Parts: sequence; structure tokens; C-alpha cells
Amino acid sequence: MDFELTPDQRSFAEEVERFLNENQDPEVFDVTRENMAQIVDTPARRAFMRKIADRGWLGITWPEEWGGQDGDGIYEYVLNEALAGRGGPQIGKGVGIIGKTLLAVGSDKLKAEFLPKILRNEVEFAVGYSEPEAGSDAASMKLRAVRDEGRGGWVLNGQKTWTTSAHFAEWYWVGARTDPDAPKHYGITLFLVPLDHPQITIRGIWTMGDERTNDVFFDDVFVSDDYVVGELNKGFQYISQALDLERFTMFSFAPIAQRLDLLTDYVKGATRDDEPMSADPVVRQKMATLATEAEVARLLGLRVVAAAEKGGAPPTTEASEYKLYATELSKRLANASMDLGGPGAQLKVGTEEAPMKGRAESTYRYTVLDTIGGGTSEVQKNILSRRKLGLPKNF
Repeated sequence: MDFELTPDQRSFAEEVERFLNENQDPEVFDVTRENMAQIVDTPARRAFMRKIADRGWLGITWPEEWGGQDGDGIYEYVLNEALAGRGGPQIGKGVGIIGKTLLAVGSDKLKAEFLPKILRNEVEFAVGYSEPEAGSDAASMKLRAVRDEGRGGWVLNGQKTWTTSAHFAEWYWVGARTDPDAPKHYGITLFLVPLDHPQITIRGIWTMGDERTNDVFFDDVFVSDDYVVGELNKGFQYISQALDLERFTMFSFAPIAQRLDLLTDYVKGATRDDEPMSADPVVRQKMATLATEAEVARLLGLRVVAAAEKGGAPPTTEASEYKLYATELSKRLANASMDLGGPGAQLKVGTEEAPMKGRAESTYRYTVLDTIGGGTSEVQKNILSRRKLGLPKNF
């Protein structure tokens, strides 16, 4: 494959950069939030994403009949990476996970209700897969949905956890078990549920990265049949495809490149015992290794784009390869920033006199999340061992 952008793609990238320069706003862009910078959780961030929508940049790859442009995925990739490199909100969840699943399996009613709102950035979603006893193993979810024939719908009871956007989103994209007697990878159905439902309780959980996620409790929450996504009991199959999208779109490469540049600039100017740190052969080897691995991660990301263009469906193994490699590299880069920054690297982010203005310590805390969200590194290894290497499940 050709890893270089075409003239049209380069022109689009330049247009995006000009737009971002014109709309630079510290209330919208914050690289110190690392991967969590992507969420659209404030009025300023929502207003900015509406500007993105007004330019027709949401749903670039969607069919024209639903407001998209039938464009190539590389344009979405260029846009998302540019946003991520600035620490800005991104297009991944609504346009990618929810929108593309609805396009594939949603009813006409759901498409008509939600797709225009997504393209206009008028709605935010939370995604509910994880439960206290079903984290990376989403097929083990126990949130129960019981049929209510009289009202024409389902009654949901149980708990979800680690739902990052539940405290500001309007709708919950949630999986529930509709057939408890089916094998665990079957009998799960996807629902769309309004998060202001009076029988939903949301409780905050504060993470080591100074960000909020949530427990969400369902107490006899009724959901109409109109808000069932796709076919009954096929929810896990839809979730698996959506996770392939999440593993790529929600873990962009640009923040890794930005932090590598920051560390490189620091090493160029830092000294140890009155000697330039850049002259130390051990440091030089470490930086060369990180630079090489960063290029590998970038190209693995482009392979995901290329594979999606060929097959149309989310590329499972390519997405897992990228997610595993890029997020583990992100942790290694965080470790190197702490090591090379020395004791001062432990000072809190924003401390002017700290190495890299304290970015190392926040990176060190945040990057743990990246190896867990969207399926842990261990899950990605299992996917690759079975689907790419053909190894048995009990290997």
C-alpha cells in the first residue's frame, strides 16, 4: 500500500489545520487530558463540534442518502488525527460506533431519529458494555432485559460500570441479556435508552487520571421495541464490530507523536552532570527506539484504514494489532518520560519549572487507561492468536 497522502488528501489536511488555527481555544483543546481530550463534555466543546458539523466533516464516509459524502475513510482519519494532535474533541463515538452500526442494522425509525442529530452534533452518547463482573469479557454481561408484552418492550434491571460519558450524554447505547438460557455470546441485545430516565441512577467514579467515569444502575427501566438496535439476541455480534471501530478511532496516534516530540525537545536541551543528555549513548538508543516504534504504530494505523477501504467491514485483526501496539507504546513512552525527566518529572502537570512542564506525570497516569478501554491488551492478544494465527482457544 501507499502510505503517502494524495494531493487531494493533503489539501484536505491543510484545510483542517487552517480551520483549527482559526478556532484555537483553550476551553476546547487540552493536550494534557491525553486520550480523554476526545470527549465532547462541555458547552464549548459542543459548540466547536457543531462548527465541524457545519462544514460537513461529520459522516464523511456515510452514504449520501443519510447525509454523508460516500467518502474514503482516510479523510476521517486525517480529521481525527488533527483533532487529537491538538487535544480536541473527536468524531469517533457518535459518527463511528453508533452511527455506523445504525447504518448497518438499525431500523428506519432509529436511522431517521438519530442519524441527522449525529451529523448536526446535536446528541451525545454513552456506551454501556462493562459491568462489575464483565469488564473486557463483554459476553459475560448480566444486565437483564425481560419482555413486557403488554407495553410492547423490555424492562431492564442491573448495573453497568466504567461508563465515561453517562453524566453528560443524552442517550445510552447499552447491551442487555434478553435470553439468559442462550450461550454467553448469544442472547444479548443492544438498546438505546435516554439517560434522563427517572429510574436510571448515575454515580460518579473518579479515576487516577483526574477524569470522571460512572456506575449506572437500572431499576425497572422500560424500553420500547422501537429502541431495540438490530435483531434480538445478536447484540454481541454488533458490539464486536463496534469494538473494532473503537479500537482504532478512539485511540488515535497523534497524541503519541505529540508527546514524543515533547520528550525529544526536552532531551535536546537537558543536561546531566553538566553534559548534554543527548550525548548519552543510552539516552540516544532509547530515543531512537521510541521514534522507530512510533513510526511502526503510525503505519499500523494506516493499515487499518486501508483494510477498511478494501472490505467495508471493520478490520478485526488489523484494529487489534494497532490498538495493542499503539497503547503499549504509549505506556513505554510515558515510562521513558518519567525516567529521562528525573525526580522533577513527578511534579504535577502545569508546573512551569518541571521537566516538560509536568506533562510526564499526567501521561504516566492517563496511559494506563488506554491499555484497558476498548478491550485490554490481553484481550487483543487473544483475538490475534485465534483470528490471525489460528491458535485454539485453550492455547
